Amino acid sequence: MRKTNGLYRLTLLSTLVFLGPWLPLVSAVSLAQAPFYQGKTITIIQGRGPGGSGDMRARAIAHFLPKHLPGNPSIIFEYMPGGGGMKAANHLYSSARPDGLTIASVSSGLMSSAVLGNKAVRYEIEKFHFLGAADAGGHYIFYTRKEIGASNLEKLRATQGIRIGAQAVGHSNYNIARLIAYLLPLKDPKFVTGYASPEIDAAILRGELDSRFNQSYSLVQNNPEWVEKKLMDFHVTLEIIKGDKNPRFADLPELESFTKTQKDKQLLNLQRSFRLTGSPLIIPPATPADRIAILQQAMTKVFKDAEFPKYFKKTVGDEPEIVLPEVMDKAVKGLERPPEVVELLKKLAGPDPLPAR
Repeated sequence: MRKTNGLYRLTLLSTLVFLGPWLPLVSAVSLAQAPFYQGKTITIIQGRGPGGSGDMRARAIAHFLPKHLPGNPSIIFEYMPGGGGMKAANHLYSSARPDGLTIASVSSGLMSSAVLGNKAVRYEIEKFHFLGAADAGGHYIFYTRKEIGASNLEKLRATQGIRIGAQAVGHSNYNIARLIAYLLPLKDPKFVTGYASPEIDAAILRGELDSRFNQSYSLVQNNPEWVEKKLMDFHVTLEIIKGDKNPRFADLPELESFTKTQKDKQLLNLQRSFRLTGSPLIIPPATPADRIAILQQAMTKVFKDAEFPKYFKKTVGDEPEIVLPEVMDKAVKGLERPPEVVELLKKLAGPDPLPAR
């Protein structure tokens, strides 16, 4: 036994003597292979103030990010409200270091503001790199109250002056309701704004409004009896990610089936893109490709983490509506934006009567 131990000690000593000149190189290689994010701090710039639902969404995502990012970096938040998220987006585009250590969480207006020519925009949307969102995508539905008698599409189209409720001119639900009215088309619809989302359903029950465009999961969650007892007439759906169906409404036509021309399709695709990005997480142009890949892979793992939906629901109060980084990045950078289609979408998003089709 002693000989064995002595032989072991001698072998180890010989090995150390042999490796001696190479130990600095071995150490250098080990350091070079350490994850980039080890010991680092990532700053998430929020294009809003603290405490709101957007802040909570960003924090729910950030809670899981170190777990899935090699090196387990620390995360801090910086708040930069202003211009509905434009101030933060402009800062990320022109001032933030593209080193993979700065991420921005901005509002859902990032895409629409760029496409529709908001004068506050100082960025080129396709040059950002997208890390996905937890409040994007989704499945939407247009419905009317039973009392107006629009029990099928033919009757819906023949009904004069349907009153459609929405939050505000330019709100995504307002814009898509206007697009539906344009594509179906509806006969002289009236758009009534100034409601919070729950108030729209209450106004429909009072007979103050006739219809609305809404997320199907919100409808099922908040008013399940409307679906189960068929208290409303349901007409058309919109899949923000094409093919993302709600089985309860699988028999309804999707809005794209009402497009007649390539221009119609481009118009619909532009509007889809506004909801596809949701309130996205983005990183600056010129960020090194390897760090873009690391961040996008990590964020994909966050969104696929089995614990994420439960934590998000607990933190935010809503179910996550996830669009993965790869899907969002590809959709934004491949989006067609013909000037004549953009101009038509501007008219649909405005307060004036619908343009003739």
